[in-house]
Amino acid sequence: MHIHKKALIGAVFLSVLSLGTAFAQEAPQSVSLDLNKAVRMALENNSDVKISSSELDAAKAGLDAARAARWGSIDFAHSTGRNMRYKTAAGATLANGPVGTNSSTNTVSISVPIYTGGRLEGQIEEAKANQKYYEYGMNSAYQTTRYNAAKGYYDVLESINTVNLQKETVDRLAEHLRNTQSQFNVGVSAKVDVLRSQVELVDAQQTLTQAQNNYDVAVATLNNVLGLPTGTPLSLSEGLEYKSNDYTLDNCLSYAMLNRPEIHQAQASVDMAKAEQKIANAATLPQVSLSAANGWADDRFPGAHKYDWSVGASVDFNIWDYGVNSAKIRQAKANVVKAEESYRQISDQVNLAVRTSYLSMREAEKRIKTTEVAVEQAEEDYRIAQLRYQAGVGTNTDVLDASVALTTAKNNYIQALYDYNTSWALLEQSMGVPTDAEE
Repeated sequence: MHIHKKALIGAVFLSVLSLGTAFAQEAPQSVSLDLNKAVRMALENNSDVKISSSELDAAKAGLDAARAARWGSIDFAHSTGRNMRYKTAAGATLANGPVGTNSSTNTVSISVPIYTGGRLEGQIEEAKANQKYYEYGMNSAYQTTRYNAAKGYYDVLESINTVNLQKETVDRLAEHLRNTQSQFNVGVSAKVDVLRSQVELVDAQQTLTQAQNNYDVAVATLNNVLGLPTGTPLSLSEGLEYKSNDYTLDNCLSYAMLNRPEIHQAQASVDMAKAEQKIANAATLPQVSLSAANGWADDRFPGAHKYDWSVGASVDFNIWDYGVNSAKIRQAKANVVKAEESYRQISDQVNLAVRTSYLSMREAEKRIKTTEVAVEQAEEDYRIAQLRYQAGVGTNTDVLDASVALTTAKNNYIQALYDYNTSWALLEQSMGVPTDAEE
């Protein structure tokens, strides 16, 4: 992919320290981050990833259990007891008191399924599909976590740039107020110019306060994604910047249809539904198994009499159940149709998500180029408005309007960079681009 770096906002290194009031007696240590490190930390610490890992482990165990069921089972049963006899068979009391006897019985039995009508095979197929479902669920958790970390990172960058912009606006309006006050003191400007400048400065200070709060919220949110205490100060080593990419919409759509984990999960759901239908159909067929058993008994463990043994075959066949299994088969067929329709629905949703994020990325890319020009023009406009006002040929309103236009242009540029980067991150998630943890 061809990469071209463009204008950074602010310094390359942004020290992102808490702008809110610190109430803790000892400030937590700052954590230095770049985007890649933020993603790695999120993948290592995020709860969704850990939950998905546990779900996958459970699915693997389920497949092992389904496979093991083919071999049947070996069971051992043991019973030990003591009987006390107080009377004879005729009912007379024993002359020498009660007589006690011990008993020990042991049985080992083996049962092996020979034919299940496809029930065991269906259970294995269902377990395999279930494992695939959670394998792709793990990939989905990785990719969603990467996006959340990237978006949180860009949220912090966008908010700190907005704070810096609002500080710049406050400083600019404060300087203009001093100039206006000086001109009023010598009788060059009117009182209304001073009052209007004061109002604009107060409004800018309020906007700065809101921007500082948004920054603190963005830092806390990113910390939560990274698995850090929400009050941890962060130092970000990358700025909000523009990098071009050579993605095309058709390539993105094709890639997503092949790689998006949710599409593979939907296919696994179809496979599970078909396996469940196979299991339901098996109930209409005979179930054949072989069994063997050996038992021995005596008055003490393990017992010397080993004459009780058996070998046999059993056939279970459901002749009539008042339509219970027939209803289960209809239910399984309906679930297959439902799963197939869900697959088509998810495919359409992925297509829409890729298309939307791609178009949003390209739209933001165009705004970056136009707002760059707008910033240059707004800076020149403000410079001229100041000079005209100082020369007495311009008005205070001209300066204030030019200041608003300059702040708006710079804010639009910040927003365009933010939208471009977050749309790119969302596009890669929508496409199913794997994380380093998956590769």
